[in-house]
Amino acid sequence: MAEVILLNFWPSIFGMRATIALEEKGVKYEYIEEDVINNKSPLLLEMNPVNKTIPVLIHNDKPVCESINIVHYIDEVWSDKNPFLPSDPYERSQALFWADFIETKLCVCGRRVWITKGEELEATNKEFTELLKTLQSELGDKPYFGGDKFGFVDILMIGFYSWFPAYEKFGNFSMESECSKLMVWGKRCMERESVAKALPDPEKVIGYVLLLKKLYGNE
Repeated sequence: MAEVILLNFWPSIFGMRATIALEEKGVKYEYIEEDVINNKSPLLLEMNPVNKTIPVLIHNDKPVCESINIVHYIDEVWSDKNPFLPSDPYERSQALFWADFIETKLCVCGRRVWITKGEELEATNKEFTELLKTLQSELGDKPYFGGDKFGFVDILMIGFYSWFPAYEKFGNFSMESECSKLMVWGKRCMERESVAKALPDPEKVIGYVLLLKKLYGNE
């Protein structure tokens, strides 16, 4: 078995984080694509028996699960290059706060955008755009959430950029008019090789969401 293996699924925002983190650190790894919809591999079930989800980072035959935990782990193990988290305790605490905001609020609401119908969809769209505006306010005029440096929060957030067209299509709103600064930030992040390699074609994401809607009987 390779020293570093990443079990992943291409449309997953969570999986994109792990890929970007490894690429940013220049870590050599083996990528294994999982079919999490129809056929989870025995390796995935063995390495993440609790949640049975991707991504899973396997380092020296030991699994590390959950994307934020994985990014943190990569940052600590390969600490000699390109640190993700600030060294200042206060700035570090703020980065972790926004990481939690993205995980517990934005990720949850984002899923509801494409799965919700009718009057509930309007309320969900409003909630989602307000969350994005809150993040945009935190970004301000900085190039990245980490200031002048692409960092922890950027890694956790940038996967949404490839999903924005899907949110627009199924949520019926415009990211450009609602959150233009986030769009500029996303384009800037896409100039990084690590991000460009990790993020899928937005049109493929739309196709994936259509498949999910069909599977959930939500067409």
